[in-house]
Amino acid sequence: MSNGNATPAAIELRQVSKQFGDKRAVDGVSLRIPAGSVSGLIGPNGAGKTTTFSMMAGYLEPTHGEVFVLDHRAGATEALKGKLGVLPQDALLPPTEKVGDFLVYLARLQGLDQAEKAVREVLAEVEGSDWWSTPCRALSHGMAKRVGIAQAFLGSPPVVLLDEPTAGLDPKVAHQIRQIIKARRGRCTLVVSSHNLHELEEICDHASILDRGQLVVSGTMAELTASAEEVRVTLARGPVPEDAVRAIAGVTTVAFEPGRRELVVTFDRAAADAEEMIARVLTVLLAQQARISGVSKGRGLEQRVME
Repeated sequence: MSNGNATPAAIELRQVSKQFGDKRAVDGVSLRIPAGSVSGLIGPNGAGKTTTFSMMAGYLEPTHGEVFVLDHRAGATEALKGKLGVLPQDALLPPTEKVGDFLVYLARLQGLDQAEKAVREVLAEVEGSDWWSTPCRALSHGMAKRVGIAQAFLGSPPVVLLDEPTAGLDPKVAHQIRQIIKARRGRCTLVVSSHNLHELEEICDHASILDRGQLVVSGTMAELTASAEEVRVTLARGPVPEDAVRAIAGVTTVAFEPGRRELVVTFDRAAADAEEMIARVLTVLLAQQARISGVSKGRGLEQRVME
């Protein structure tokens, strides 16, 4: 798996461990997050994801190892001032403060020139311009989450960490936040943690998978999901001609996943490359009058994580 050395790292962890009493939450993790990437931090509950995120943000110091952000040690307050924006998962807003006043206060703490102008720009970015005079306690959960993202964007820091930015949101608001994150692509390095693997697959171009405190794998999304020997075809309702597909030259296995209505075809790449195999499979399926609604090569992120 590529370690990303061709691209400078915005964040680097070197043999990082974190101990809480007898429990080792993170165990010898080394990873590099490429500058300019949208990188997903993935792991089930207890994987060490939140602890790793907190060390990147400088909230926790590692028990062993080193964490660097933009070549500075994480937590180096002065060196990273204005260069790192963070949205903690359970960030609370001051209930009696108005949105505009609160964000202007934060902007001034950062030493931003034209603090009010900077705040209006980030509120517009999260579609919250109308909330300037709204008390924080009057915000819905989705609105409060967007205000939190706005504060992370203040001053256009080169690195932004977003911990579970869509957790607990309805699908419409979650979609809006994904669009906000996508709009930042290329303007900074974004690290996004989420339990929603389909969401991360949509917005990220790089990901790191943690399990039981250890790094399982880290790489580009293409590397994590690619499989030169697998083709997936999503079928609409109707017959599934598995036997006809098995008879195709070069095919080694065929499996149908009913829940996804997905036909998974593995093949011998000595017999054909992925594009040629897709053409063969589609030709046979269409001849069998199968109704096709999607085609892909390789695995989804969910399949990669479950391995």
